Amino acid sequence: MTPEDLPVVHGLEERLFPEDAWPLDMFEAELMQRDTREYFVATIGGTVVGYAGLMCIPPIADVQTIAVIPEFEGRGIGSALLRTLLQRAAHGQADDLLLEVREDNPRAQELYKRFGFEQIAVRKNYYKGGVNALIMRRALDPGQGADAVQDDGGKP
Repeated sequence: MTPEDLPVVHGLEERLFPEDAWPLDMFEAELMQRDTREYFVATIGGTVVGYAGLMCIPPIADVQTIAVIPEFEGRGIGSALLRTLLQRAAHGQADDLLLEVREDNPRAQELYKRFGFEQIAVRKNYYKGGVNALIMRRALDPGQGADAVQDDGGKP
């Protein structure tokens, strides 16, 4: 993700997460923290169809955001973005990758479970509207490289 991507990414953020959307300046601030943050976009035909971000401060890494527009769900884009975040976290020497997911988002929860994430806690009323966040964790072996990012289908 580059600063040039931000207007499109922010527009998608507002569309996909109307109650919890990050403000544009938050994306700008995240992109400026190159020593601990990495952000990616997924494109098809030059159009941004998804995005994801990672914070890595060893020994912990955290999925900051991950999203795919509904018209492109089910095509492996979310898996590819998550695989990239896992790979970058392992490369960054993180021992664990953490994330928060809305309790009312079973589709995302299933994706994370396929990649070996386990629920470790609940953060009550984390999202607007009183929705809980499930905190999930995946242990990483930085020495595994690409092998550290296999999902249950065995695809690196």
